Amino acid sequence: MDGTSKMAGLARPDFHRFHQGEKVLPFADAEYEARLAGLRAIMADEGIDAVVLTSMHNVAYYSGFLYCAFGRPYAQVVTATETVTFSAGIDAAQPWRRSYGDNITYTDWQRNNYWRAILSVTGPGKAIGFEGDHISIAQKALLDDFLAPSKTVDIALATMTQRFHKSPAELALIRVGAAVADVGGYAIRDAIKAGVREIDVAMAGRDAMELEIARRFPDAEYRDTWVWFQSGINTDGAHNPVTGRVLQRGDILSLNTFPMISGYYTALERTLFVETVDDASLAIWEANVAAHEYGMSLLKPGASCGEVAHRVNEFFDEHDLLQYRTFGYGHSFGVLSHYYGREAGLELREDIDTVLEPGMVISMEPMLTIPEGQPGAGGYREHDILIITEDGNGNITGFPYGPQHNVIA
Repeated sequence: MDGTSKMAGLARPDFHRFHQGEKVLPFADAEYEARLAGLRAIMADEGIDAVVLTSMHNVAYYSGFLYCAFGRPYAQVVTATETVTFSAGIDAAQPWRRSYGDNITYTDWQRNNYWRAILSVTGPGKAIGFEGDHISIAQKALLDDFLAPSKTVDIALATMTQRFHKSPAELALIRVGAAVADVGGYAIRDAIKAGVREIDVAMAGRDAMELEIARRFPDAEYRDTWVWFQSGINTDGAHNPVTGRVLQRGDILSLNTFPMISGYYTALERTLFVETVDDASLAIWEANVAAHEYGMSLLKPGASCGEVAHRVNEFFDEHDLLQYRTFGYGHSFGVLSHYYGREAGLELREDIDTVLEPGMVISMEPMLTIPEGQPGAGGYREHDILIITEDGNGNITGFPYGPQHNVIA
């Protein structure tokens, strides 16, 4: 039932259901039922009565709803028979239209109506699953206070492991995302010339991708697609923001396109040069391309993430370049972004022992950063997305890499 409280003599709801319009979701109902069945299997194994999901990535994965928090808490509660998203009144019925299952709106009439609404579905004294890598200390204390759980179980790792394995529907969406990233890449390449600013080039790539997403998905919500386009010294970090720096002849460039489709992230990253490339830079670029190709050849079922990282390390060490490598060699794809989500257990780092299996999606993206003042200074990075198959991998990135293609005259 919807709750109410009295304020200034008026009965005002603590929470209620505001449902209008038609539901529009990224995937068919059967896809969400399969995901929820996986989550309910985790719940059964752990003796959990209800899961309170609070992260953007898990709420989006299990319901299709990608919330906009703006300082307010959001959630999805899953029980053995129900799935309900919880949203703030400011959003009206949009969360219901974009959620698989039910939706409850909580109000601001008194503090913590969010937890009163959640309690209406979980009931008190139940075994509750939560995301230990997301919920804050303050919100966890409120969970304990309002729900009075008989026990709490951190299900973050189990849900991340479930997300490793992509369904056919997810793989289809990721393939489209990779194609859209290529569209942005070609628009960026066409915009590159000496005398233009980074921001102008970045906008050309972003606009091209958003138009392509709108063409392919006319009923979607359009948000979060972006470009990092870096030049010169700004290439030294993989996540350096776009600036107004003006491109010059001989500049090293980093092209990074990131289309976002219904919470699903894909990426294209390439090294380029403006008009010409000097010999020292060319040698480093070619070595990084060779490492990229070698790394892609290692991505196959049965290989562990740590093993792949060690072998690419050995390659760079043989070329006396390992000291210029700064981070891992790749990561998983799916429901993630630069501000939410990360399947940290499926990254190509030395400390990750996850074994690659068919249906996983992972990038190969070696990067070398040569400090300013040294020959070949700058950041070199190539990035392709690969789907692990039964006997190897399938590369779904189409934009070309290397000096033959990306010295922009």
